[in-house]
Amino acid sequence: MPILNDITLDEVDLPNSTYGYSATRIEDLGATEYTVATIACDVSGSTSPFTMEMEAAITHIVEACKFSPRADNLLLRLVEFDDSLDEIHGFKLLENCNAGDYAGRLRSGGSTALYDATENAVSATISYGQQLSTNDFSANAILFVITDGGDNASKFPAKRVKEVFEHAVTSEALESVISILIGVNVQDRTVSGQLRAFHRDAGFTQYVELETADAKTLARLAHFVSQSILAQSQLLGTGGVSQSLVF
Repeated sequence: MPILNDITLDEVDLPNSTYGYSATRIEDLGATEYTVATIACDVSGSTSPFTMEMEAAITHIVEACKFSPRADNLLLRLVEFDDSLDEIHGFKLLENCNAGDYAGRLRSGGSTALYDATENAVSATISYGQQLSTNDFSANAILFVITDGGDNASKFPAKRVKEVFEHAVTSEALESVISILIGVNVQDRTVSGQLRAFHRDAGFTQYVELETADAKTLARLAHFVSQSILAQSQLLGTGGVSQSLVF
């Protein structure tokens, strides 16, 4: 269930998905164009040694985006997943995201439903993008899936993820969609191979692999994520797609 949501967010069902999502009501949007950003963060049991560092990274992402000249054109959704998915908050206007709210919000435990979490992240993005488009808003999207291991608990197969990525393109609800799979604390060659295969087979735009998950590395990750969001936002309305940034 949502943790940081409020009554200004509508709850939306996704008929063909395991989970739904929540989002800012269309009538509460004041700009004419938005970049829709999603961060899906693995909180399976193996992530417990660096939970606090990941919370700090999320805080830094929100803080950095708030200082952007595009801050008024950003909507952010944050979910956490292990063998199930919890929406910490739905698509909120950045101005309503309080950086101080993320400390102590991630909880670790369970296995890794990576495919289900990715499917929901993409499906929710498409659904909200269609709402925006129907109401004459211009929109593009960027999403990040952060994990320290391969899937071992999903209800959906990997091919379902590929299907929703393909639908993200064919739906034409969004001007462009950037998707980045991020492997953190990846020190096992088997895990690395699994994540690289998922990146390729699902159709992610980019794969980033980090061998560690210490405070310094995750601070660099926060910078990478925030700069990627801002790069995508700056291209909204141009018809272009942001180039992959180097971590």
